[in-house]
Amino acid sequence: MSNDKTTEVRKEEALPLDTLSPFMHTHGLIKDVNSEIKTRRFAGGFSNLTYLLRVENKEYVLRRPPFGAPKRGHDMGREYKVLSKLFKEFTKIPKVYAYTDDESVIGAQFYVMEKVNGILLDMDVVKVKNLQPQDYKTIANTWLDTFVELHNVDYKACGLEDLGKPEGYVERQVFNWSQQYEKAKTHDIPESEKVMKWLSENQPREYSHSLIHNDFKYNNMLFKDDSWKEISTVLDWEMCTLGDPLMDLGTSLSYWLTESDLDAFKVQLPSPTVFEGNPNRLEVVEMYSRKSGRPINNLVFYYVNGLFKLAVIVQQIYYRYHKGHTSDPRFAQLDKQTQLMFTMAWQAIQKNKIDNLF
Repeated sequence: MSNDKTTEVRKEEALPLDTLSPFMHTHGLIKDVNSEIKTRRFAGGFSNLTYLLRVENKEYVLRRPPFGAPKRGHDMGREYKVLSKLFKEFTKIPKVYAYTDDESVIGAQFYVMEKVNGILLDMDVVKVKNLQPQDYKTIANTWLDTFVELHNVDYKACGLEDLGKPEGYVERQVFNWSQQYEKAKTHDIPESEKVMKWLSENQPREYSHSLIHNDFKYNNMLFKDDSWKEISTVLDWEMCTLGDPLMDLGTSLSYWLTESDLDAFKVQLPSPTVFEGNPNRLEVVEMYSRKSGRPINNLVFYYVNGLFKLAVIVQQIYYRYHKGHTSDPRFAQLDKQTQLMFTMAWQAIQKNKIDNLF
């Protein structure tokens, strides 16, 4: 990644190199088992830990679950399987080299993949690149083209038909995320019960099926260069499954902040989508519908569900911090993010729209 935002590895998150080196040697990733492996951690991201490994003039990326996290949702084997099989039909992904569920190597399951170069679009890149309104229009179009391309993948041709059960997907999602929220709850948020009840009562019963990424946003992909006309790699496949592609779109919309959103929300989840030239959320939906040929009904449901799911993920991370499983100071205020997302979701429900909620 051309804007390699790596940090020193925190002591509590250090990799045991004495056992990692033999693993890499066995899998042909290094020639000499005694070669020094230098490690850094990719900054950003609150979920799986991603390390940069430098050894023998080569660079690799290692992914493992966060410390103290439940295995559900952090299945490295699943992510490795998706990446190894999807490449037949969708090449905008990193190549994977080795995986193990033998926790004696580094204390958790993990996999090693290639390090891909490109531009990861975030607020820091916005400052450096001095992006103009036309750039944002190009970026949004390129992003949506890739989104539609993914949703059109023949997952059976990839051998991924057993990745999930698309029938009943929406109902299971609403139920399971509600259960997960209850388990991770640390304080009372009145809107949470209202949102969960509304989602349960207003979900679509019929929908199409496709491969879905479940975290398709700007900072989970690398643009080839600053012409912004091509995405070289999509990252973070830990939640990929088979289901309703509009659920995937709803998740992406939950990250798509606009200029009219609450300032507190823009501070908590800074996004390049707030600047002039970006489509608003409804325009994103219309562009997706036009490019994919899919009609979009129940729009508020999909957006609210995206916000709800994001609120639960953030709450789960805060729960780990609250319980002392991690001391990362970035997590200390995440409970306020959870509250904000429920506020946004309830506003969308009450106003029956996805833009200009306040």
